[in-house]
Amino acid sequence: MIQLEAVAKSYGKTVALQPLTLDVPRGETTVLLGPSGCGKSTLLRIIIGLVVPDSGRVLIDGRPLTAASLLEERRRMGYVIQEGGLFPHLTAYDNASLVARHLGWSEAKIEARVGELTALTQLPSATMERFPSALSGGQRQRVSLIRALMLDPDILLLDEPLGALDPLIRADLQEDLRRIFAVLRKTVVIVTHDIGEAGFLGDAVVMLRDGLILQRGALEELVRAPADPFVSRFIAAQRLPAYVPTLS
Repeated sequence: MIQLEAVAKSYGKTVALQPLTLDVPRGETTVLLGPSGCGKSTLLRIIIGLVVPDSGRVLIDGRPLTAASLLEERRRMGYVIQEGGLFPHLTAYDNASLVARHLGWSEAKIEARVGELTALTQLPSATMERFPSALSGGQRQRVSLIRALMLDPDILLLDEPLGALDPLIRADLQEDLRRIFAVLRKTVVIVTHDIGEAGFLGDAVVMLRDGLILQRGALEELVRAPADPFVSRFIAAQRLPAYVPTLS
């Protein structure tokens, strides 16, 4: 579904991504895992076209992502960032429906779609009339997810979506995300530095360091057959989560 071919990116003398190649399968959840500054968020922003690579190319469904095709391809992608990124002056409903209204959807169609998505995300419909400042962190992330899913995109991109939440809310949202991914079967790419989250949500884990891919595979493969000493160090530093059954 997504192909990155020899993609590289630098900011001045700082190398964010060394030339790397990655295929993201259709209908699966791929987790970009690694420490802060390893290039995982840059990689996600290149996929959605917010960052232009210095070299290499991105293909979506076999078609190169170019300046001419960017707007069309972005409408096939939903994007969720840390802390939600909601506009504070708009209600949750208006945040979620902003792009749909811009595209000329009728109010009836918008209401029906919001209703479907509030049910899917288990968010009470009355919550959608509140402003972001009146929502909890978990509610803001659910609204952000509704906004990302509003146009029924083929691809869902999530950049540290649960990083700012306390452990109990984070655990609840992890459960919800795994259920939603299983129901929708979209192509999902999620960024995290949490190995437990990676194992819980991902079909495949891509471990990055210093802008390079060190290893790709199921989390069990990274644990049992690390391709680089850093993979072992990163896993050991976080401790293995007891709820990943394949690792117990």
